[in-house]
Amino acid sequence: MTDTEAEPMPEVEGRRRRRRPGERRARPRVRQGLRRGAYLLPSLFTIGNVLLGFYAVVLGFRGRFDDAAVMVIIAGILDALDGRIARLTGNESEFGKELDSLADVLTFGSAPALLAFLWGLEGYGRVGWLVPLFYLLCAAIRLARFNVQTRTVDSRFFVGLPAPAAAGALVALLFAAPTPNALLTWASFLRPELVEGFMILALIVIGGLMVSTFRYPSFKNIDLRQRWSYRAFMAVAAGVLVLAYRPAAFLLSAAGIYTLSGPVGWLWGFLWGRRRRRDEEAPAAEPDASEKT
Repeated sequence: MTDTEAEPMPEVEGRRRRRRPGERRARPRVRQGLRRGAYLLPSLFTIGNVLLGFYAVVLGFRGRFDDAAVMVIIAGILDALDGRIARLTGNESEFGKELDSLADVLTFGSAPALLAFLWGLEGYGRVGWLVPLFYLLCAAIRLARFNVQTRTVDSRFFVGLPAPAAAGALVALLFAAPTPNALLTWASFLRPELVEGFMILALIVIGGLMVSTFRYPSFKNIDLRQRWSYRAFMAVAAGVLVLAYRPAAFLLSAAGIYTLSGPVGWLWGFLWGRRRRRDEEAPAAEPDASEKT
């Protein structure tokens, strides 16, 4: 009997069998329960996002716009956590991305638009519901563009105002002024007949920023697993104190700064680039005659 025809040696208990030439190594079995649970964890945050968005609409029908604004803000926090948890656990999937986009259309598109309509735009007739519809369409376009540009843009920035941030800016107004008359308490420059018009203007501007090409920081490069300086904790503690003492002012300030950071950053880059090109194109000054001699 030749070597090639020799029967394989039986595997001895307690001894590892040697692999034959060209034989692949057997992969260890993965617990399917653990893998399914890891995929389910980010989806639970997305489901909570949908639940809070729907409950915000219910609160809007009851006239509790400040509580509805809080629901949308909490939903924005859950939306930021589900993607980060999926990346940390290595369980990103196309199904999760599509589910997250559909949830965002409801929570950060339909819910803020409907809340703004119920807040005080019913008396404007056709304009009163067309402007919230414009905001909703901008949110849907923004999310669809984000899905097709995930691999072609810098992950450090968003192209256009993100839908959760846009909804946060809109509901920050509702939280500060649950009724149109309450808006006059901190916006005394407005006339009573222009209060609802201010909300219409906010819907148009915020909706336009969502479909714009202004770049906004994504904060995805922040590593929560690394150690941070105590100064960062002091800044976080100061923000929490301001939020507890003046929640409306804090939310309006944070939402306004982030919303305006895109246009302001673009304007700064445009002016700085124009000045730099002007300096490069300027001819060099000729030396004086005294310096030549």
